[in-house]
Amino acid sequence: MCGIVGAVARRDVPGILIEGLRRLEYRGYDSAGLAVIPHGSGRIERRRRVGKVKELSDSLNSEPLLGTIGIAHTRWATHGAPVERNAHPHMSRDRICVVHNGIIENFEQIRQKLEAEGYRFDSETDSEVIAHLIESLQKDGRTLVDAVRLATKQLDGAYAIGVNTTSRVLSTT
Repeated sequence: MCGIVGAVARRDVPGILIEGLRRLEYRGYDSAGLAVIPHGSGRIERRRRVGKVKELSDSLNSEPLLGTIGIAHTRWATHGAPVERNAHPHMSRDRICVVHNGIIENFEQIRQKLEAEGYRFDSETDSEVIAHLIESLQKDGRTLVDAVRLATKQLDGAYAIGVNTTSRVLSTT
């Protein structure tokens, strides 16, 4: 079972996110990752590791990420091998970052449509389509909230997502 953690605080959140992932370790998983928005940067920075949360935590100790908004995830593979490119969070054009628990049953059809629009996929997961779909729906000037609402109407399956962008954080089920 995957686990999702999100944090918005007045202090750096990577430690909060790692602690949240550690509390989910009993569930079993093959990788862990997080994404934060560094202070005043206007960009998202992501770190992913195959294996236990300790691998992710060790990478943050050697190369810290700092920011007050972030999302994190532990993955139990349903689509794609347990390799770093399939670990969450997944991003679209460095603007939208998504973590996902569950299954998107129609992801192959959505993926084909997005590839025809020029989106490039880095993973074998059903989760990455969510990030690209939201980003594609914002191109017409929609707000993040509206794009997420429209995207979730197009997704078939049972799921929960966390979305991180440089302007807002939104969670929905």
